[in-house]
Amino acid sequence: MLKIFTGVKLIRNILKKAKKNPILDKNDLLQLFKIKYADDFLDLLQTASQVRNSKNNTIKLTSTVHLTNICQITPKCKYCGFAARTSLDGYYDPFFKEDQEILDAVKCVEKSDIPRVSCSGAHGYNGFQAVNAAKIVKENTSLELLVNVGADLNMTTLKELYKYNTDTICCNLETVNKNLFCELKPGEKLKDRIKICRKISNLGIELSSGLLIGLGESYQDRVNHLLFLKKFQNLGEIPIMGFNPYKNTPMEDHPPCPLTEQVKTIAITRLMFPQVRITVPTPTIGPRNIKYSLIAGADNLATVIPEDYPADVKGVGSPSYGNLKDVVGAVHELGLKLES
Repeated sequence: MLKIFTGVKLIRNILKKAKKNPILDKNDLLQLFKIKYADDFLDLLQTASQVRNSKNNTIKLTSTVHLTNICQITPKCKYCGFAARTSLDGYYDPFFKEDQEILDAVKCVEKSDIPRVSCSGAHGYNGFQAVNAAKIVKENTSLELLVNVGADLNMTTLKELYKYNTDTICCNLETVNKNLFCELKPGEKLKDRIKICRKISNLGIELSSGLLIGLGESYQDRVNHLLFLKKFQNLGEIPIMGFNPYKNTPMEDHPPCPLTEQVKTIAITRLMFPQVRITVPTPTIGPRNIKYSLIAGADNLATVIPEDYPADVKGVGSPSYGNLKDVVGAVHELGLKLES
């Protein structure tokens, strides 16, 4: 009984400290990740939600356009179901969207009153696919724009994205455990992604960079990752993505990331980054579970698709995605407001 009481008291003291100051030490963060008791877990979520609401009481929605699944990385990432020929549940057939297809999609997003769109695509084009999409979005809509082609960028294309007033550029590190990164992403190098993150931040464009959890990383790895992200001056968004296995991939038998681990990581990230946008893609947490991400302090739901969207969508991380009507209902159910 004394042990339980001591554990509860420790967690409450850490949460009390977090309300006053987001600078928690490694030991505090590890204790939060190791939470065992339901009361502590609920206190964590409540504190994270309060921190979010004190800084921003509206929820942003982000839709998506997938530009191409023709990926030049070899060998492929072991969990990828997005690239052509990797999974029958994903975008199995290769595609590269024409300009008119991109325009039709973003016009549909704008008409639906979703304020933001993510344009993402496979590697192998030095950012050309991102620049082309940015030109189409910014010249034809008033949408906020995020582009995500990972490390497939250079200074030329970064400056072009800056010229077109791209709001955010995403390059997810996914994990900062070098051995795990090399094992799961044998065709890429972690240092290349870190280098691109630095260039984005130094150029003055908002950086989005997040965690893919449930790959086999430890709690210490997650703590190290979150602390590493604090090095980027223009970090404005952190996606928290839970692993889901795609059929036909080398990791099809790897267990999906538990919902509790996703929610816990979202909440701890919110405590560490009170003013940073925390994004949860609806496919990775599951469209039916998005309310839990909001309870945990997230303020941006991604891969939200309007009813009349003109193309088929396969969510990155899971074939499913969030339907706009259902997502809006979940936000309103919690008494939260949408950013218009």
